[in-house]
Amino acid sequence: MSVAGTYNTTVKSPMGDQSGTLTVTDNGDGTFSGNMAGAMGAMDVEDGKIDGNTITWKMQMTVPMPMTLDCEATIDGDTLTGNVNAGAFGAMPVSGTRA
Repeated sequence: MSVAGTYNTTVKSPMGDQSGTLTVTDNGDGTFSGNMAGAMGAMDVEDGKIDGNTITWKMQMTVPMPMTLDCEATIDGDTLTGNVNAGAFGAMPVSGTRA
């Protein structure tokens, strides 16, 4: 099954649960593009890679402070689980389901 799709996600952040929508577009060459949109705006996927059913990517957060987020998630059927690493703030669990 392809990892491509739209996922309704929740990131467990220090500021409380952050709901969003992660869009994954498989580029067909082991990479993906997309974005994550939520209450704090949208961030584009950078350096998106697909390895089996695991995806890794980076995002540039600007609100509430500029920071690079390093993300990794495993997709099992319609379920996404992983972590968003926010530098000094540590790893925040992310979970989601395919919309």
